[in-house]
Amino acid sequence: MKRFEQLRIIFFGTPDFAVASLKAIKDAGANVVAVVTSPDKPAGRGMHMHASAVKEYAVSVGLPVLQPVSMKAPEFIEQLKALAADLQIVVAFRMMPQMVWDMPPMGTVNVHGSLLPQYRGAAPINHAIMNGDKVSGVTTFRLKHEIDTGNILLQQEVPILPEDNVGTLYEKLMQAGAELLVTTVKRLAIDDIQEIPQSHIPENELRHAPKIFKEHTLINWNRTTEEIHNMIRGLSPYPAAYTMLKDRSIKVFLSEAMTEAHDTAPGTYDTDHSTYLRFATADGWIYIKELQQEGKKRMGIVEFLRGFRG
Repeated sequence: MKRFEQLRIIFFGTPDFAVASLKAIKDAGANVVAVVTSPDKPAGRGMHMHASAVKEYAVSVGLPVLQPVSMKAPEFIEQLKALAADLQIVVAFRMMPQMVWDMPPMGTVNVHGSLLPQYRGAAPINHAIMNGDKVSGVTTFRLKHEIDTGNILLQQEVPILPEDNVGTLYEKLMQAGAELLVTTVKRLAIDDIQEIPQSHIPENELRHAPKIFKEHTLINWNRTTEEIHNMIRGLSPYPAAYTMLKDRSIKVFLSEAMTEAHDTAPGTYDTDHSTYLRFATADGWIYIKELQQEGKKRMGIVEFLRGFRG
């Protein structure tokens, strides 16, 4: 058995959510022998090559970086074998073949932004808020064939406040996940975790978190006020819920819900042209507080109404 500081660790990740975990594990004294991230990609108006957030951090602290195009490439597999890792960590990374995640003797640990087995999938933070949940959390678990189904190691609950959107909850879960990862690895090093198979909740009680596409972000005003408000929160700031206003698309980032009986057709908008813009729902009104009109900047409702002719 090796001490925490002696474990040879390879870290896999791409976005800033993963950076928090990589930084936490390194700052705790872990021996990160390599970082695996996505290849640089062209982005921006000039289509210049941009590195992932994980690569930028890794380079800044002198960690070796691998950027395989294919996870099954023979040269990449040989590089991993040569590194002789005791443990691999995966945070917000693409699908990995078994030959990779099954390589180290201590296996591969993943950090997921939900209390598994709830919200398996690519968008757990969005779906938790969209469903009106009051509690979310993070889970460390063993990687296996089926996505997000491996044995649970540790979990940490994080409350979802009424004012939270996916952006604020993302930040909370990012930090909670980083802290939980450090605790997980330290306890794995001393064989102090009782793994829990993900079979303690019946399949018919599970909520899933599939990837969100453009067609999922259009507001259906025939739904209840609470459902629409939670949808807006769960998609803000990205990818953002949207609706049509005078034949133009507007993204909605912040709303206020008011439930009250009315006889206005859902989807009808009403405004005083200076302080409020609201849309009728099935059982009340959604007041738009921040929005972005197609081709314009994001702005508060008062600023928007100064130039709105409706």
